[in-house]
Amino acid sequence: MTKQRFLVILSMPLFLLAISAGAWQSACADDCAGPPEETAMQSLFNGEDLTGWDGDPRLWTVKDGVIHGETTPENPARGNTFLICKKGTFGDFELRLSYRLNATNNSGIQYRSQHIENAGNAWVVRGYQHEIRNEVNLPSVSGFIYSEGGLAGGGRICLVGEKAVRAADDTKTVTETLITADEYKKLFKLDDWNDVVIIAKGNHIQHFLNGRKILDFTDNGPKALSEGIIALQLHAGKPMWAEYKNVRIKEL
Repeated sequence: MTKQRFLVILSMPLFLLAISAGAWQSACADDCAGPPEETAMQSLFNGEDLTGWDGDPRLWTVKDGVIHGETTPENPARGNTFLICKKGTFGDFELRLSYRLNATNNSGIQYRSQHIENAGNAWVVRGYQHEIRNEVNLPSVSGFIYSEGGLAGGGRICLVGEKAVRAADDTKTVTETLITADEYKKLFKLDDWNDVVIIAKGNHIQHFLNGRKILDFTDNGPKALSEGIIALQLHAGKPMWAEYKNVRIKEL
């Protein structure tokens, strides 16, 4: 056998393998890619002040065109506290925004939630929460669904990377892994702005981070939520800050 023929025979399986791997990666990328933005989205933040929002004035301001929430030793949060959007309730929607925060504590984006009257804290919200953290190690990262106040069930009801279904008996089945730990580390931007898309249609919820789908949850559980308010969280505990901008929504 000549050297040339030997090289051709060896290269053919490698070539076919490369085609197969490339096709799998493209299919995954297409399936996990974020959707194009809906047209005529409604802005929920004017970039100048907190018109249309309600929160503890000690903690929430607008700085350099972004929503800035901050707790300090002098001005701590009295329990988890929220900046509440006063532009109505939303059921099926596409919500888009960008955020950044420091790593001393965590924040969250509430949706399909309820404003709870509380004498000690006028800004208590319960419901689905898109967790916000400045961390890269699964599972304690931005993007999982947390049931704030237990209204939607108990604790972390769907984790980053899970395509899952919660059944009527409250059991959860994970059917697919959407992103690995290493992929998430490359996707998330530490100490920088990250882009979020939340899409809720009926009992189907999807979270996207920086153009990549990271969570897909179908909630058939007894505490599934169908509509409610939108709010932003400052967590009780260690002093922290979180910022949000380009907050916009379209009802679907």
